[in-house]
Amino acid sequence: MHDIRLIRDDPAAFDAGLARRGLAPESDALLAHDADRRRLATELQAAQTRRNEASKAIGAAKAARDDATAADLMAEVATLKVRMPELEAESARIGDTLDARLAALPNLPAADVPDGVDEAGNVEVKRWGTPRPIDTPREHPDFAPALGLDFEAAAAMSGARFAVLRGQMARLNRALGQFMLDRQTERNGYIEVAPPLLVRGDALFGTGQLPKFADDLFRTTDDRWLIPTAEVSLTNLVRDSILDETALPLRYTALTPCFRSEAGAAGRDTRGLIRQHQFEKVEMVAIVAADRSMEELERMTQAAESILEALDLPYRRLLLCTGDMGFTALKTYDLEVWLPGQNRYREISSCSNCGDFQARRMAARYRPTGDAKGTRFVHTLNGSGLAVGRTLVAVLENYQQPDGSVIVPDALRPYAKLDRLDPA
Repeated sequence: MHDIRLIRDDPAAFDAGLARRGLAPESDALLAHDADRRRLATELQAAQTRRNEASKAIGAAKAARDDATAADLMAEVATLKVRMPELEAESARIGDTLDARLAALPNLPAADVPDGVDEAGNVEVKRWGTPRPIDTPREHPDFAPALGLDFEAAAAMSGARFAVLRGQMARLNRALGQFMLDRQTERNGYIEVAPPLLVRGDALFGTGQLPKFADDLFRTTDDRWLIPTAEVSLTNLVRDSILDETALPLRYTALTPCFRSEAGAAGRDTRGLIRQHQFEKVEMVAIVAADRSMEELERMTQAAESILEALDLPYRRLLLCTGDMGFTALKTYDLEVWLPGQNRYREISSCSNCGDFQARRMAARYRPTGDAKGTRFVHTLNGSGLAVGRTLVAVLENYQQPDGSVIVPDALRPYAKLDRLDPA
């Protein structure tokens, strides 16, 4: 959500930021609505003041037995009583229109975000690890069914983009999630949370999924929504609050199922676990003071990278361009893991600094140290640490063996109680 005061102060800069996102200027229309709302507020205040004055004058006129003046004043008050609700309704209508237009606009990119139309404009800023030499590497859907990955049973009960994991495969998947969660809590300083998986619409509005991305969500019959990511639940822990700066940063993590309709992904990644309607993810969320968010973005991204490095999975870090960033982000790093079966890097984590964009939608503030009266909006960040299913894919493909088995990475063996997965 954007601050209309900042748009008033520098409309050209606001439109320039939208242009970097590939959007047309909006400041003229927004400021016109803003001017109308402020004019109506001024008119309403004047009407209230005049009504109070006239009401007092009626008593004085009656005391002086000036019936004509009293009658005129009563007529004026009656007119004001009719006009004031009209002003309130018109002000509310214009305010709702302005708020809706502001809510539909994405966050503005940070100055160091590269310009670009789509993923081709992303910039690689780091590469770690060397892909293992594998003779004739296979994609996981071609060999993992013999290890316990069952797409047919899932399709029979749920349809496409679901999977059943059996036996050793289920154990390895569980081990991955627990390993990630332990790593983020014990080494990277995140507080573990077990949040709701169903939320109200205002929670999704707060983190920016609603109203723009409603088609990518699952809605229940009682007007709740299944979370597409634990970012929603974790970030909303601070909604409608005023925190002391000394309480910041807050760092939360959760391992949850996530649910997405993938409405905009028709025909993409139809094979395997890459793009599912239901999947597990370890999410990281940070709530920080305004001047610490870029530093926190680096820290969060490194926390995600630490999982890949511990599993010895080659990856690269990309700085996303303006055309590929998410709606709420002002700066985003994507991590892409090497998948030998596809002979390319694929996204496994996205870490974003949202600035105060989400905080404005959630009314989440903090009181700076030494300032007893003033408050500022917190800055929020979120990132995957990591997507469990995609990490499972990366382990399967990077550790596949010629006989169809898969070696379990050393870091996972205490969790999985397995050294390898063997085909049935």
